[in-house]
Amino acid sequence: MSLVAVIPARGGSKGIPRKNLALCGGRSLLDWTAEAALHSGVIDRAVLSTDDQEIAEAGCALGLDVPFLRPADLAGDSALMLGVMQHCLAELRRAGEAIEAIVLLQPTSPFRRAHHVRESVAKFRETQAHTLVSVVSVPHRFVPEGQMRENDGLLSPYFGGGIGRTTRQEKERLFARNGPAVLIVRSSVLDAGLLYGETIVGYEMDELSSLDVDTPEELRLADHLLRTGYVR
Repeated sequence: MSLVAVIPARGGSKGIPRKNLALCGGRSLLDWTAEAALHSGVIDRAVLSTDDQEIAEAGCALGLDVPFLRPADLAGDSALMLGVMQHCLAELRRAGEAIEAIVLLQPTSPFRRAHHVRESVAKFRETQAHTLVSVVSVPHRFVPEGQMRENDGLLSPYFGGGIGRTTRQEKERLFARNGPAVLIVRSSVLDAGLLYGETIVGYEMDELSSLDVDTPEELRLADHLLRTGYVR
């Protein structure tokens, strides 16, 4: 059974027009993700899922497989990633391929590198989890017990009661999905109509590597960090 990377790159992005082909550090966002998939050494096949012919041609030039075009109903603003992954799984099965799991790699994570994919797959297989998701540690000032609400101009702890633990070391360590930059889902979980199965493990990435490009400002930041050599 094969491990297939799926790179979703629809053509109709709104926040950043043609976002997946937008340049970042002199290369397209799609290029950075294609490199991470193809250089990881753990992916049997890297498939581009797109509805756009120009993006399809760009993906082919980068070495990605484009065995189908995504239907329009899975390429709109309201399309869910679950449906995109299920569609890809169905198309590959129709061609006779047996799939162990889908590795979702979104082009909006230009600082996710091949070693992140490699380490994620190693942990996924070692733990035999149903789903692996990449995460970033939540800054301690943002954990729930550190939040406050305002009523009639006065602040009070969000959860009621007095002020709880205040030092970083005392607070519970929490994690947030970072895009996610990497999401690995077993075929059986997708067949059940889910992205997250019964057992879920996290692959922690640092805050910089977790940058998720959704706005023009985030694209400019990523481009600056690459062009100045701060990120290599």
